[in-house]
Formats: sequence, C-alpha cells, structure tokens
Amino acid sequence: MNVPVDEAQFLSMLLKIMNAKKTMEIGVFTGYSLLATALALPDDGQITAIDLDIEAYETGLPFIQKAGVEHKINFIQSDAFVVLNDLINGEEKSSFDFIFVDAQKEDYMKFHEKVMELVKIGGIIAYDNTLWLGLVAYKQDECEKHSKMPESVWRNRDYVIQFNSFLASNPQIESSLLSIGDGLTLCRRLY
Repeated sequence: MNVPVDEAQFLSMLLKIMNAKKTMEIGVFTGYSLLATALALPDDGQITAIDLDIEAYETGLPFIQKAGVEHKINFIQSDAFVVLNDLINGEEKSSFDFIFVDAQKEDYMKFHEKVMELVKIGGIIAYDNTLWLGLVAYKQDECEKHSKMPESVWRNRDYVIQFNSFLASNPQIESSLLSIGDGLTLCRRLY
C-alpha cells in the first residue's frame, strides 16, 4: 500500500523543482511518500501529515528518524476533514505549496473542494491511484472479464472515473494524469 519507488522519486524531484517548503499529506500509512517528501524539502520545510492510523505511521517512523527528517513532520492523528476545516477557518488558507492525497477514493471530490482552499495559486495537488489498477480504462462490459475482483475495487473504480472526469473539466486547475505507479494526477491551481 506504499507508493511505488518511481512515484516517490518523481514526487521528490517535483518538490525540489518547485522549491516547495510547506506541504501536506492526506493519508500517510507507513510514511514512505512522507519520507520522500521530507527528504526533498529544505531543512526548514514543513509537512502537515494527516491519518487516523497512528500505528501504521509508527511502523515507518524509525526510518524517518534515521533519515533525520522527523523535525519537518507534524503528524496529526485525526479525521482529515476535521483538520482541513480547522486549517481553512484559521490562518493557513491558501498557504501550501504542495498537497498529496492518498486516502479514501470515494472522498476525493470532497478532499478536492477543501484542499483547493489550502493550496496557493500556482501550487500543486497530487492525487494517487487515479488509474485504479488500469480499470478506469475498461468499458463496463469488459469489466465482466475481471469480475473476480472484490466489489470494493469496482466501487472505487467508479469513484475514480467520476473524479478524473471532474478534474478534466475543472477550469480552476490545469491537470495531468501520469501513468506512474497506479496513476498520479497533478493539478496546478490556476485561481
């Protein structure tokens, strides 16, 4: 459930090119993408990392500590929407350079609404798993060939397809769906 190595390397390079200093990660799991981000940021860079599962985060924490980047991470064990609402209503509005979302796919539309208020104009929002095992490319009748997959996979496929369509027609962003890992969509906030 970690991001693939090539995706982590890509994100690291992107953050360096952007000169990102203030980032957010929604959905941390064991923190591999979080570690890649922390390593890419300057020493005074900051990451707001949000996840309900502190045990998964603590699994990867020794690697973050060994890399000497723990001081860059503010891990918040919470429902992401609570934290996002607090940030929107506080002084953090439109101040993040980069936001990475790798959480519940059915919530991507709601996350997008919130993070658009938190990423600065010209900033990047990255959504993971937007190719969803390649299943977003299948027509409905072709899906029957893969019917052995769990129902949750099919349900999430529909959410991802709807989300991808929404992003493609959203005038507030410029987006690009990359065929790296399980699909990574980059959105640059235009206004």
